[in-house]
Amino acid sequence: MSSTTLITRNDSATSLPHPLDQLSAAETSVARGVILAARGDNVAIKFRSIFLEEPLKKELSQFLDLEHAGQLNTNIQRPPRLAKVQYDVVHGTKGPEYMESVVDIVTKKEVDQRVVEKVHQSGLTTHEFREFNEACIESPLFKKAVAGFDLPEGFVVSIDPWPYGGDAEVVPRYTQGLCFARDNRNQNLDSNHYSYPLPIIPVMDTYTKKIVRIDKLATGGKEDGLAYGTHKKNVLDHCSPGEYVPELMSQPMRTDVKPLNVVQPDGPSFKVSGHLIEWQKWRFRLGFNPREGATLHDVRYDGRSVFYRLSLSEMTVPYGDPRPPFHRKQAFDFGDAGAGRAANNLALGCDCLGVIKYFDTVATEPDGTPSVSKNVVCLHEQDNGIGWKHTNFRTERAVVTRLRELVVQFIITLANYEYIFAYKFDQAGGITVETRATGIVSVVNIDPGKTSPWGNVVSSGALAQNHQHLFCVRIDPAVDGYNNTVVTEQSLPMSMSKETNPYGSGYEVRQTPIKTSQYFDASPTTNLTVKMTNPSKLNPISGKPVSYKFIPSASQLMLAHPDSIMAKRAQFAQHHVWVTKYKDGEYWAGGEFTNQSKKEIDGVADAVARKENVENDDVVVWNTFGLTHNPRVEDWPVMPVEIHQIHLRPADFFTCNPALDVPGVKNATSVLASEEESCCAKGDVQQAASSHIQGSGPDYKPKSKL
Repeated sequence: MSSTTLITRNDSATSLPHPLDQLSAAETSVARGVILAARGDNVAIKFRSIFLEEPLKKELSQFLDLEHAGQLNTNIQRPPRLAKVQYDVVHGTKGPEYMESVVDIVTKKEVDQRVVEKVHQSGLTTHEFREFNEACIESPLFKKAVAGFDLPEGFVVSIDPWPYGGDAEVVPRYTQGLCFARDNRNQNLDSNHYSYPLPIIPVMDTYTKKIVRIDKLATGGKEDGLAYGTHKKNVLDHCSPGEYVPELMSQPMRTDVKPLNVVQPDGPSFKVSGHLIEWQKWRFRLGFNPREGATLHDVRYDGRSVFYRLSLSEMTVPYGDPRPPFHRKQAFDFGDAGAGRAANNLALGCDCLGVIKYFDTVATEPDGTPSVSKNVVCLHEQDNGIGWKHTNFRTERAVVTRLRELVVQFIITLANYEYIFAYKFDQAGGITVETRATGIVSVVNIDPGKTSPWGNVVSSGALAQNHQHLFCVRIDPAVDGYNNTVVTEQSLPMSMSKETNPYGSGYEVRQTPIKTSQYFDASPTTNLTVKMTNPSKLNPISGKPVSYKFIPSASQLMLAHPDSIMAKRAQFAQHHVWVTKYKDGEYWAGGEFTNQSKKEIDGVADAVARKENVENDDVVVWNTFGLTHNPRVEDWPVMPVEIHQIHLRPADFFTCNPALDVPGVKNATSVLASEEESCCAKGDVQQAASSHIQGSGPDYKPKSKL
């Protein structure tokens, strides 16, 4: 681990919470009390989540404008302080009724409520996962299914709860699970149970808490097609351990890794006041909610507005094994489970390095009482190589600055997989949105000696199925104001012409404003670039509208057939870029309700279908990207990170390089490894210094550098 320091909390001096601040534990308790009083003593309530209901954009933007103008005072009307409360009202044998209420924290009144239609299923919670495991343990059906296998002595069964997925049949609220066996002979609870998959999936009626059936899984190879029942009773005899915790690994740990410490002797360059973060001309507010995890708000650079809101909206993971019931193996990790609920408690010196500020969040227990989840977001600085450099070849003087970044990071664990999400700010006005996938690939049992077209055998008896990870980032631009126009820019070849392109060297840069809500796809062959512009403000140097841009990567989109339920319930994964008109509360690319959905409802596809004006208006840009993961043996037992980045960069937003004023300070801790190994040994340094002196007069001729 590296040298690491913890930054203590520095709360805002004001006694009133900012409209974007998360709910405190006390505010959560107020919301809980209001709901309990409103529903009455004779009603049983199970709480799911209590979190901040963000103010309407019209109200919040007016408040933010006054805040940045320094005109806030006690007479200014603030947006109402609201809590969104999600809960089940239990009605005996009929099953619970899922409700959502909005509570005014100040007046302590319920100001809105709705009963969600039965066609929709709310997201899963951790207490439902616990109930699923308990139901399996008690179920005669499950016990009988497990007894059908000859498990080795000392092995115990473990279960990974999964969303039920989408299916053609109409069913109540179900939960399913993948089953494994763990070698308990070493008495280590961290032993990798994924090495020993069992070919059954229990299905639970979430309302009755009963296991209603056990789905059998196919274990055959390519020669078996969709056949079932090819496995033997001793289904684990051909499996082998795949340990990753150091004390259980058979191979020794490396001994030649020397410490590489991040040292900041004068502390960090950022300032934190409550949830307000300031760093290197950047200023923004950090939010956190059960579904999206970390969100960024009111993002400004040097006092200028850039983005109103940035967030990760959705992620779906469809699996490409056509053998039922794997057609249901599709998770929506934000809508089904919630990134915020699955957030890790980060460890000092491991997940983030340097001088770190951690942020907590307030979670909700089933009885509605608040509990604090510690260290769910970390804030730190890191070096990412050279920021800019130029060497004057006449004098051989080099001026160079480092690319320092401010990183806002959170990590989620969803059963076998980990996802690392980061927003990275740089000193040149850029923001990088980064996703990293790691953890353990999802495996199922495969018969000895067989291979499958639906995945790769990564360990004996363990087939890692082919699948996709499809993410969607929601970008709410506010480029020098809230009225923006999205422009696509493409670089296209030109025909040769005596009048316009006599030597064929020219190419056209074609810009097309997006006037109505629509979707389009990445085009690397034309360098398709998405620009979020402010047509009412022109750059004084170029005369072009100020803008921020990104180049959507041409990653593969949804591979499931368009007529499949998998594809229908993830329309956002059909195209790379969607442009929609802003609508309050419209945050979810795949729709508000994804659990057991059969199609995407009120997602980006429906928003685009409204065909609204998005030219010089309040617009939202959605970028879908992903990873088609056909597993390799090197992904086992824990996969190295797979990284994807979106680079949001200023384009004619400034009048010069905004990082021009970053000092190029030589790093005081850098030393030579040894004279023998270094190309910059003492003699070379002296020679270079001599060359600098010689190469400065009018008769200087540069050396050849072939």
